Amino acid sequence: MDLSPEACSLAVILAVVVVAWVTEILPLPVTALAGAAACVLAGVAPMREVFRPFADPLIFLFIGSFMLAEAIRVHRLDRRLAFAVLALPAVGEHPGRVLAAVAAVSATISAFISNTATTAMMTTIAVGILAAVEDAGSAAGDGASRRPDRTWATGLLLAVAFGASIGGLATPIGTPPNVIGLGLIRKELGVEVPFLRWCAIGVPVAAILTALAVVLLGRLFPAGVDRLDGVAALVARERATMGRWTAGQASTALAFAVTVSLWVLPGVLGLVLGEAHPLPALLAARVPEGVAALVGAILLFVLPGGPGRKALSWREAAAIDWGIILLYGGGMALGELSFSTGLAEAIGRGLTGFLPPGAGVAGLVAAAAGVAALTSEFTSNTASANMVVPVAISLAQAAGEDALPVALAATFAASLGFMMPVSTPCNSIVYGTGRIRLRDMIRAGLFLDVAGTVIIAAVIIAAAMIAAG
Repeated sequence: MDLSPEACSLAVILAVVVVAWVTEILPLPVTALAGAAACVLAGVAPMREVFRPFADPLIFLFIGSFMLAEAIRVHRLDRRLAFAVLALPAVGEHPGRVLAAVAAVSATISAFISNTATTAMMTTIAVGILAAVEDAGSAAGDGASRRPDRTWATGLLLAVAFGASIGGLATPIGTPPNVIGLGLIRKELGVEVPFLRWCAIGVPVAAILTALAVVLLGRLFPAGVDRLDGVAALVARERATMGRWTAGQASTALAFAVTVSLWVLPGVLGLVLGEAHPLPALLAARVPEGVAALVGAILLFVLPGGPGRKALSWREAAAIDWGIILLYGGGMALGELSFSTGLAEAIGRGLTGFLPPGAGVAGLVAAAAGVAALTSEFTSNTASANMVVPVAISLAQAAGEDALPVALAATFAASLGFMMPVSTPCNSIVYGTGRIRLRDMIRAGLFLDVAGTVIIAAVIIAAAMIAAG
């Protein structure tokens, strides 16, 4: 099909933006803003249309969630949870159970707060565990035999990074690609994906991938010992240092609980009262997820946070990563313009020629997941979602298939990327400890990339089949 002048201009702008995202010659948010500004300058669309996504309702879901996450970090609720899990008798000082607990905690925390912040916090804890184990082995006088194999440190740190990346899949707010994909799905397909509906797919995917990562890392990087002396003492010491719950922790937990309750209440009421009952629909319309996040965030400025302060100050709130918000808005703007100009449709029709005849929804889902996973290895997960999700939607529409599962597959798989330190900040943080060899990250990450693509495709195809009949 012939492209309009606007579509041709957008294609050039998109190509430049993608190259800039991959090479990171500019900060990613700056590139997104430059792309949006270039669209206005090139006459692709008026300024009002180009910059409309910066005020998308999902932007406010992000802002509220980021403020809640910042309060959790400020009051160290995430650290309290981590050491509470490590203190469980079922974990003890068994190397496999400690690794599994670290991965599970990383995944759980990152389902609600930044994957990068989760990795930074959990890396500190993991390094502390390694130091305690090494010190205990040296003090025993037979350090060489009491210490775990040095490769176990690699497995423990990779469990932090992989767990944090995987956990972001569990909820719509877990990672920026989720919000980007949901925004494009709502805008282009007219489909709202509620919190619980996302979790019905995201939680099983995250749980399966986390368990698989634990097994994989345990096999690739065995400890070589049955007991990790020093872990129990470290955990007890850290928990004693934390003391009792503070006012700020209690207030943050309350605000978070209110927000999550508002997110899931419409879905729960729908299950209890039936989809035909007007109350779930009324609640969903009056308290959408973005407003629920803002309610929780506003509570932080009202509830006490300790002597002379609230649970969150504006100075602390201003420390959230506003660059991600700008990156999301700019990426959404380019994604919407690719549809309005016909560029995405042209790309989708062009790609259908490479698919085997009769691929159907299953083939499209697998293809979208594979491309998104591959792209995420070479650019940020957020940029991957911005690039792949619009094409996945158009690809499904050009093939005459349901675009929702295809778009969801691309959205989920955009958060993969386990092989390289540059694939995600989570990988970069643990690689920066100096305890991980690149070949070890590539070896474990390649397996998880492939397994993640297969699991995401399988779960989404199964969900689509259940929904269809």
